[in-house]
Amino acid sequence: MNGTTSQEDHALSRASEDYLEAIYRLSTEGASADGTVRSVDVADQLGVSKASVNKALSTLKESGMVTQSRYGRVTLTEEGREYAALVWRAHRALRLFLESDLGVKPEVADEEACLMEHVLSADTMSRLIGYLEGQGIVVPE
Repeated sequence: MNGTTSQEDHALSRASEDYLEAIYRLSTEGASADGTVRSVDVADQLGVSKASVNKALSTLKESGMVTQSRYGRVTLTEEGREYAALVWRAHRALRLFLESDLGVKPEVADEEACLMEHVLSADTMSRLIGYLEGQGIVVPE
């Protein structure tokens, strides 16, 4: 596999996608009423330093995926929200497939889904989601 097809579907690096996904999850899981996220919460979720989060946020701001207020709260842009939602949906679809169809233990399935979500093409993910739905497994948006 030469990797060009799947790489074209990923505008961000794996690390940036992980940060974006963490911000998305925190913003949608009720961390705050206004959908903003504290960088310290991102650091806690990913098990990294606040300095690493700040560096990643600079990259995400430059790519137009997030904004950050003067007080440090992070907000996804519309583009960032859409991108993060796709990454998170891919993660859940892969985890469901690994668990339900292959019998992989949940903790292993979660870890491996995180690795796989960054390299599969949009076409492959669409096909996987279609397969799961054909099996009666709903992958939430």
